[in-house]
Amino acid sequence: MGAVTDDEVIRKRLLIDGDGAGDDRRINLLVKSFIKWCNSGSHEEGYTQYQRMLSTLSQCEFSMGKTLLVYDMNLREMENYEKIYKDIENNIAAAHEKIAECKKQILQAKRIRKNRQEYDALAKVIQHHPDRHETLKQLEALGKELQHLSRIKENVEDKLELRRKQFHVLLSTIHELQQTLESKLV
Repeated sequence: MGAVTDDEVIRKRLLIDGDGAGDDRRINLLVKSFIKWCNSGSHEEGYTQYQRMLSTLSQCEFSMGKTLLVYDMNLREMENYEKIYKDIENNIAAAHEKIAECKKQILQAKRIRKNRQEYDALAKVIQHHPDRHETLKQLEALGKELQHLSRIKENVEDKLELRRKQFHVLLSTIHELQQTLESKLV
């Protein structure tokens, strides 16, 4: 066998001892004390061994009670951690829902902003055009002007028609006069 290192010794002791509370050593001491007590010859030595056994038993019971308390505490801590884990999962789910809702609100706000920008652009275009009252006044003025121009046009057409007739009469008279002159000259 080779030299045993400190790490190996510690590892073996932890494997034998379990959680490191020294219970195996105490039980071994208790068994040795019991054997000594059984083999003790005098009453005083037996009483001393008896007291040591009671002390060792008390230590074992204390250690066992402590281990049970730690075990119960660990169970409660596991339940507490499970509760915290569920709370965290619920909070994460709620946060995801809130994020989804906020994304919807952002999209709606973007839509509203886009609509407002379009409305503002349309309002600027509308501002450049006259309002309805002014437009109706202009239409009324243009209608009156159109009626006036229509009357002028009718008067001009009437005069033109009169001039055509007069011109036609003049041409026919000239034509007759020319025929008369030609007939006298011939």
